[in-house]
Amino acid sequence: PRSARVRVLQVTVRDALNQALDEELERDERVFLLGEEVAQYDGAYKISRGLWKKYGDKRVIDTPISEMGFTGIAVGAAMAGLRPVCEFMTFNFSMQAIDQVINSAAKTCYMSAGSIPVPIVFRGPNGASAGVAAQHSQCFAAWYGHCPGLKVVSPWSSEDAKGLLKASIRDDNPVVMLENELLYGVPFEMSEEAQSKDFVVPIGKAKIERQGTHVTLVSHSRPVGHCLEAAAVLAKEGVECEVINLRTIRPMDIETIEASVVKTNHLVTVEGGWPQFGVGAEICARIMEGPAFNYLDAPAVRVTGADVPMPYAKILEDNCIPQVKDIIFAVKKTLNI
Repeated sequence: PRSARVRVLQVTVRDALNQALDEELERDERVFLLGEEVAQYDGAYKISRGLWKKYGDKRVIDTPISEMGFTGIAVGAAMAGLRPVCEFMTFNFSMQAIDQVINSAAKTCYMSAGSIPVPIVFRGPNGASAGVAAQHSQCFAAWYGHCPGLKVVSPWSSEDAKGLLKASIRDDNPVVMLENELLYGVPFEMSEEAQSKDFVVPIGKAKIERQGTHVTLVSHSRPVGHCLEAAAVLAKEGVECEVINLRTIRPMDIETIEASVVKTNHLVTVEGGWPQFGVGAEICARIMEGPAFNYLDAPAVRVTGADVPMPYAKILEDNCIPQVKDIIFAVKKTLNI
C-alpha cells in the first residue's frame, strides 16, 4: 500500500543544520544568526548557505573577529527577548568569550530567580578536525558540561543535528551545541518524520543506535560512528555490542545507560576528549554511584583522546584520537577475551 511507503533521503549533516536554521528563522522572527563569515560568505563551513540572501542583514549578521564582543551582543539580545544563534568558527575560539557564555548566559536565569531567561544557542565545530593542531582540536564537552545553567548537546547523525538544533533554538535556556567539522559532509539517512518542519529531538534523551547483549558502548559525536564500526566487526566474532548515542551531554540521560548496563553487565565509554574529568569519567562515576553498579561483571573502561595537546603530524594525530581498533581492544579487555 502507498501509505506504507516511507520516503528516506540521504542528507548531509551540513544540509540538515542549514535546514534547521532556515526553518527556525522562518518560524520565529526573533531568531537571528551571527558570527564570523556567516552572511555574505555563506558560512565558513557553508552551514548558513543562502540564508543571508533570503533573510537579509538584520537576521544573518557578519561580525568582526571578536568573539567576546559578538557573544556579549548576542547574550544581551537574548536577555532582551530575541533568540540568537551565535556561531563560533571553532569552539576553541569560544575561550575568548567564555566569560560571556558562563558568567553572563549560564548564570543569569538562576541569579534572577527565573525572571530573565537567556534563550541563546552557541554552536560550531568542536573536537579534532584534521591537521589543524592543538589550538583547533580540543573537545569542550566536559568544559561546558561542567557548568550548571547550560544545556549541552552533541549530535552525530543528520537527524541528531537537525532535531537538536531546532530544539536548542526553541529552548528558553542557553544551549551549547557541539558539532563536528569532519561530519559536516557525511550523508545520513533521514526519515520522513525528520524532514518535517515540526521535527525536534528532545534535549536530555540518549538514543540506542544498535541493540546488543554483551557490552554497552556509550559515545557522542563522531566516535558514535566508530563504535558502530567496532560493533559490526565484533558481531562477526559473536560479541553483540549495544551502542548508545548520548546526543545530550547535559542533562545526561543516565537512565538509558543504566538500563543497558543492567542488561549487558559491561560498560565501555568512548570520546574524543581528554581523559581527566571527561564525559566518560562522569558516566563511570554515575554508574558506580547508582543501582547499575551491582550488575557490572568487570570494571568500566574509558576510551579517550590522548592526554596531550593535539599534535599536527597526521600519524601522531591518528594515535591521539580513538580509532575503531582501540574500541575493539577495550571491549575484548572488558569481556576478558
